Amino acid sequence: MKNSMNQCVEVFWRFLLLGCISFGGPAAHIGYFRKTFVEQLKWLDESAYARLIALSQFLPGPGSSQIGFSIGYQRAGLAGAISAFIGFTLPSFLLLYFFALTTSQHSEQVFLDGVIHGLKLLAVVVVADATLTMFKMFCTNRLTIFIFAASALFLMLFPSLLSQLLVLVASALIALVYQKVAKSKANPSIVEQTSSTAKHMGFNKLPMILFLSLLIVLPFISLPWPLLNLFNDFYLAGSLVFGGGHVVLPLLQETLGSAVTTDNFLTGYAAAQAVPGPMFTLATFLGASSLPEQALLGATIATLGVFLPGFLLILSLQESWSNLAQNKNIANAIVGVNAAVVGLLLAALYNPVFISAVLSISQLVIVLIGFVLLRFTKLPILTYVISFALLGYFLF
Repeated sequence: MKNSMNQCVEVFWRFLLLGCISFGGPAAHIGYFRKTFVEQLKWLDESAYARLIALSQFLPGPGSSQIGFSIGYQRAGLAGAISAFIGFTLPSFLLLYFFALTTSQHSEQVFLDGVIHGLKLLAVVVVADATLTMFKMFCTNRLTIFIFAASALFLMLFPSLLSQLLVLVASALIALVYQKVAKSKANPSIVEQTSSTAKHMGFNKLPMILFLSLLIVLPFISLPWPLLNLFNDFYLAGSLVFGGGHVVLPLLQETLGSAVTTDNFLTGYAAAQAVPGPMFTLATFLGASSLPEQALLGATIATLGVFLPGFLLILSLQESWSNLAQNKNIANAIVGVNAAVVGLLLAALYNPVFISAVLSISQLVIVLIGFVLLRFTKLPILTYVISFALLGYFLF
């Protein structure tokens, strides 16, 4: 018992330290984790770490946080997993919570308007960069480019949460059917068989039942409880986020609707770039902003809601991942979903990110310069946050 407690404490402070210094987004976090837990501490080997990365990319949710959660789980069980989550998330949670309090308390002060507008321009730059990066990663053939383009066009014409859900489902089905048709045309004599390992993809049932129950039941609960509704909104977004933290932007923008203004939304998104740790703590800012009378409780509920789905899926599937990865139908469906989320992100780049931020030619020039610098220089993201905030303060 004492040894288990010591392990949990060690997991917590290791991840707390990483949560204080892990700037740069999920890709950088993966590098920090590898150096710390594979090279230095040797808590797991290279092959085991590679499997965790593959699983986190395969499932919806915050990729780097899911890896950290899994490392904590392997080190000290469920208590270790929770310790890893709290340690890694706490620094960015506190920073974004206090930033939300600051912006709400000074919302009437004119000097903040310029700073907020500068951060909105930065949001355009960052989302554009994420969209291009993800396009190169996930849209590599005619099928995925078609899914990307069709998804973006449909969502621009019919922007709603229901449209996003339909696009994700349709894209998975299109990719699945296309791959089967292509295979049958290539060799009509082949009768596809499911491998014995894929037929017996065992998983931890309790977390999976909880994940599905919350996903299915919560949307049908209509009660005058703001905190329950807030949890539902963020849980739904966290359940559907494939492709990393940036994709949470359009999902949350649609689910929250008028609960948070566009200005607040984009300000929080830009601020989330400036803090270390997981970008999903954008939920902290939005939760505090949407319930200013209960800011701390709102921030906590929103943060737990957006992280919980990904963690339940990790608990359900990490033991059976090697079998799950062999299921070709699932892999093909995920190809379609990944292409669709790039289209979803492009649609969000146009509305609300671009049209609410870029109001003149001079502002478009600032965005283009920022985009080029972000793509071709290695300046820390904090440099851009400070620069755009100052530009907004002095120019707008």
